Amino acid sequence: MSRIWHAGLISLNGLRAAWAEAAFRQEAILAMVLVPLSFWLGRNWAETAVLAASVVLVLIVELLNTAVEAAIDRIGPEWHELSKRAKDTGSAAVLLALLLAGGIWAAALWQRFVA
Repeated sequence: MSRIWHAGLISLNGLRAAWAEAAFRQEAILAMVLVPLSFWLGRNWAETAVLAASVVLVLIVELLNTAVEAAIDRIGPEWHELSKRAKDTGSAAVLLALLLAGGIWAAALWQRFVA
């Protein structure tokens, strides 16, 4: 139980650290709206789960991107092609997660209001 407790505290520290990042804050605030909205928009448990999961996935990818950026910044401030590649691919992962979530939400809204 002690290990679980300490792991939980470390995770909370990670969320606090991520909150200092503007992108994570924006996505987290949007998630606070969209996750509850998914319970209204989803017509069954599977749709609700996919809608909510797509939003949470964006947060997860943003956390991983922030971790990569912090590790690269820890190495040093000088420019290096591998550091740029790591940061760029992390950013691309966030973009893909956002596009996926946007596509899922657009399809659900279309199904609910247009089709």
